[in-house]
Amino acid sequence: MRAARINPTGLKWQRFWLAVTPQDEVIGCVQLKPHADGSRELASLVVVPAWRGRGVARALIEHLLRVHPPPIYLMCRSSLGVFYTRFGFQPLSSEQMPPYFRRVSQLASLAHLLRQEGETLLIMRWDGVSPVR
Repeated sequence: MRAARINPTGLKWQRFWLAVTPQDEVIGCVQLKPHADGSRELASLVVVPAWRGRGVARALIEHLLRVHPPPIYLMCRSSLGVFYTRFGFQPLSSEQMPPYFRRVSQLASLAHLLRQEGETLLIMRWDGVSPVR
């Protein structure tokens, strides 16, 4: 988590799914994070660098979407939006966001950190519809 720059504070490991090799080496993880407003977020998706590009993230996301009903939200850098649309996630306007995500979006617009890297914060929602592949 630290290597991926994900803040480990307050994580509840009981909400995580792990991808492991046959030798029990952890190679990726994802969690479904509940928020006080009732929304749920696909969060903390991490795959170790040596395993990226091999379908680990896809398998984790597909598993999470199979076992949890919609809607499911996520936050990502704008450049990653195309990746998540493959699973049926769609970008949201501020008016479409639950209160938690609206607050985070407003704070991110003030933070300027993403904009320095040419990125914006993208909030997306999955409504149970997967795109035709």
